[in-house]
Amino acid sequence: MSIIAEELMEVKTNFAVPRRTEIIEWSGDMMDEDLIEREEMVVTVTAGGYIKRTALTDFRAQKRGGKGLQGMSTKDEDVVTTMFVANTHTQLLFFSTDGMAYKMKTWRLPMGGRTAKGKAIVNILPIPPGVSVAAVMPVDREEVDWGDLQIVFATTQGDVRRNRLSDFTNVRSNGKIAMKLPEGVELVNARICSEDDDVMLTTDSGRAIRFSSTDLRVMNSRASTGVRGIRLTGSDRVVSMSVIRHFEATPDERVAYLKMRRAMAGVTEDEASDDEVPTNFDLSQERYAEMAAVENLILTITRGGSGKLSSSHDYPVRGRGGMGVAAMDKAMRGGPVVASFPVEMSDQIMLVTSNGQSIRCPIDGISFRSRSAGGVRVFNTNGDEKVVSVAYIPDQGDDDLEEDQTAVERPQATE
Repeated sequence: MSIIAEELMEVKTNFAVPRRTEIIEWSGDMMDEDLIEREEMVVTVTAGGYIKRTALTDFRAQKRGGKGLQGMSTKDEDVVTTMFVANTHTQLLFFSTDGMAYKMKTWRLPMGGRTAKGKAIVNILPIPPGVSVAAVMPVDREEVDWGDLQIVFATTQGDVRRNRLSDFTNVRSNGKIAMKLPEGVELVNARICSEDDDVMLTTDSGRAIRFSSTDLRVMNSRASTGVRGIRLTGSDRVVSMSVIRHFEATPDERVAYLKMRRAMAGVTEDEASDDEVPTNFDLSQERYAEMAAVENLILTITRGGSGKLSSSHDYPVRGRGGMGVAAMDKAMRGGPVVASFPVEMSDQIMLVTSNGQSIRCPIDGISFRSRSAGGVRVFNTNGDEKVVSVAYIPDQGDDDLEEDQTAVERPQATE
C-alpha cells in the first residue's frame, strides 16, 4: 500500500493542475422537446380508437406491386382508418365529436413497432366516455404562420363555420372549445381549407350541397355555432363533410363532361342525373383532360349496404344554405346514407354492420354511376342488419412504403 500511495503522490506532483470546470446551478430554457431528435414518423389511427407512431425507417422501400409487411396488429373488427407521415416536432390537432380541440406534438404519441397495437386515445387525451375523435390533422407549418390557414367545421345539424387556424395555437392540456354545440348535436368533421376549395355536406336522406369556402366568412369567435350550410327537414342529419377541389365550369361543359365520363364507365344515358339538361355542346379533348385532372371520385354508402362512385363534377356549386341536390336515388332503396367522401381508385374501405360483420373491399370494385342513381350492392346485409360504420383504408401498394404513408386523410362515419 505504501508503494501505491507513493506512486499516486508522484503522479499528483507531476501532473496535478487547478480545476478547469465549475459546477453551478443552471436554470436554462431547455425543455424535453429540445432533446427529441427530428425524425419522420408514421402515425396510425384505428377505427377502434388506438393510435401509435412508428419510425419511418421501419418501413423499408419496396418496388411497386409488392406484398408489403404487416403494419399493425388490431383487434377483431378493428381496422386502420388514418395513416400519415409527420415529423416528431409536427403539431397534431385532434377534434372530438363534442366540439373540443386537443393539441400535442407527434413525439408525445406512444412509440410502437410495425406490428404493435398502439394505445387507446382515451388514455392519451382527456376525452369523456361516449365521445370519439372526429378528425386528426397534422400541421407542418410553424405556429406563427397558422394565421394564413383556415379550418372549416361541420355539425350534424347542418351548421358550418370557418376559423383561422391560429385560433388553436394555444390549447391547454385539458382541451379547448373548438365549437359550442347544442344538446344532441355532434361535430362531423374538421378540415383545413383554402379559398380555392369547396365544401360538400351530405345528409342521411340522400341530399348533398356543394358551395365555395368563400361563402363562409372567417369568424373570430369560437363560441359561435356557425351558419347554416344545408337546410334540413324532419329528422335529417349531416353524416359527412368533405373538402374538394374547386373548378370553374359552365353548365354545358359539366353536362358534356359527365356524358363522356359515363360513356367511358359504361353507364347508360337513362342513369343521368334528374336535373341534368341534355345538351349538344361539344367538349374538346383538352378541356375534358383538364376537368378529369381535377375530378374527385365521391363514394356514397347507404345503411342497406349499397354504394356507388360519382364524379365531383356531377355536384354543381351552389349557394350555402339550400336544400342541395340528390346524392342517391329518390326511392332510397338502399336505405339512409351512412357516409360520403372523396376517394381514389387505389383505396379500400371497410364496412361494419350492426351485427358485427365486416367486409373489406377495393374501391375499383364499386361501380361508377350518376349522383342521383341508386347504388350497387357492396355488402349483402341480412334481415334487420344494417351498415353502421364505413372506414377508409389507405392504399396498400405505395411505391415508397410497404404500408401506405400518404398524408391524405378520410373521415370515418359511424352511425
